[in-house]
Amino acid sequence: MSKPDTAEPVKLIFSLFAKDAAIVNETIEIVSSSYGKPDFISAILPFDYTDYYCVEMGPSLVRRFLAMEKLIRPEKLPDIKLATNAIEEKSALNAKRRINIDPGYISKAHLILATGKSYTHRPYLRDGIYADLTLIYQGKKFCPLPWTYPDYADEKQLLMLGKIRDKYLLQLKMLEQ
Repeated sequence: MSKPDTAEPVKLIFSLFAKDAAIVNETIEIVSSSYGKPDFISAILPFDYTDYYCVEMGPSLVRRFLAMEKLIRPEKLPDIKLATNAIEEKSALNAKRRINIDPGYISKAHLILATGKSYTHRPYLRDGIYADLTLIYQGKKFCPLPWTYPDYADEKQLLMLGKIRDKYLLQLKMLEQ
């Protein structure tokens, strides 16, 4: 019989994209006021892997990734997704989002994103929020899965996320001391 144990804390991350960098940077400030200081902020990157968001947000979107310094309990992810949905709604103009915020977390074993969309590989968490198993850590690197979004499967993002995981592992060691 297995004995339930408390999950390790995890590293909270965000992907933010919008029509212009100013909206992304403003949203970083808002997110930081709720979840603490980031210990990683990516450069401004083009978000050109899909045109799915163009109708709502326009073309030529830009993106930044954040990793937060403070580790979280993994069961907090639905609360964080609901809060980021509220931020998106508050900044909307004419019922169209100006910012997309995708929260998730890095653990030793995987990268999980929060989503409101059900699918076969997305177990339900609560309150309309699902966990999207986006990447697994195997063979000393993050590995995409058949359903991984192309932008998360990109080698540059995999390397970036691996560096964030390295920092997370150091944080876990500090907690053990």
